[in-house]
Amino acid sequence: MKKISIVVPCYNEEESIPLFYKEVDKVTEKMQEKAKFEFLFVNDGSKDKTLEELRKLAKKDDRVRYISFSRNFGKEAAMYAGLENAKGDYVTTMDADLQDPPSLLEEMFDTLETGEYDCCATKSTSRNGYSFLRKTFTKWFYKIIGKLSKTEMVAGARDFRLMTRQMVDAIISMKEYNRYSKGLFSFVGFNTKWIEFENQERVAGTTKWNFWKLFSYAIDGIVAFSTTPLLIAALLGIIFCFIAFVMIIVIIVKTLAFGDPVSGWPSLACIIFFVGGINLFCTGIIGEYLAKTYLETKQRPIYIVKETEESIRKQK
Repeated sequence: MKKISIVVPCYNEEESIPLFYKEVDKVTEKMQEKAKFEFLFVNDGSKDKTLEELRKLAKKDDRVRYISFSRNFGKEAAMYAGLENAKGDYVTTMDADLQDPPSLLEEMFDTLETGEYDCCATKSTSRNGYSFLRKTFTKWFYKIIGKLSKTEMVAGARDFRLMTRQMVDAIISMKEYNRYSKGLFSFVGFNTKWIEFENQERVAGTTKWNFWKLFSYAIDGIVAFSTTPLLIAALLGIIFCFIAFVMIIVIIVKTLAFGDPVSGWPSLACIIFFVGGINLFCTGIIGEYLAKTYLETKQRPIYIVKETEESIRKQK
């Protein structure tokens, strides 16, 4: 009988965890003749009672495992830790807030059991509960990264997916520090079937993603899977050099042939500010790539573990 590992990144999810466990337990009970399960929660340095809730579950259910970080390393690190420590033949990643419907798990398992696919992934067909700004930002992000990157990025794709052990091993073999999992899932390839569903509301708590975090995450995705921004910076430099050369010729001709000296400090000031802004923009693009390279060369660990369920079970 195949074993399914359910990886759940958690950050300040003390209210959601009991509800999540209750709902997923219903699904595992329904599928008990098809597969065995393990729950692998990753506590990403939560500041509430998330760790206490995980300890309670680990004491109550032997299927429950958890990894608790020494501090907050981010969701990408939590997902990597879960994938790296999962023991199942199939591995799924789910959010604790139940925005990923656990009821889809059986359909995903049956899909992989056919042997035709290596991954069964989900994507939301709507963005109910999102603000207008977030909807607009998300829409434009997928359009931009679709143009810039050679790696396919599916609009509306969720982290909720069920993968074979072979695909999981391929993902965790990429130990880069700056991670963008949606891109990595696509980069490794493998046959993927997509399941669409309506976006669900959180069952408890509040979202941890504000506009700045989403913007920063989007930049990480673009930098991680495209070098086109560097080409754009180079092209802008060439274009402005050409414009400057043409303007120099125009000024010389007007001065020598027509005796028309160049005047007007407001227009000159605008040009200086505009060109200066372009320079800073291009420097920022280069700086972002250098910063990511700098972080990678340090070879720091992606996460640091402080506690696991083994410490709880040794006390029994």
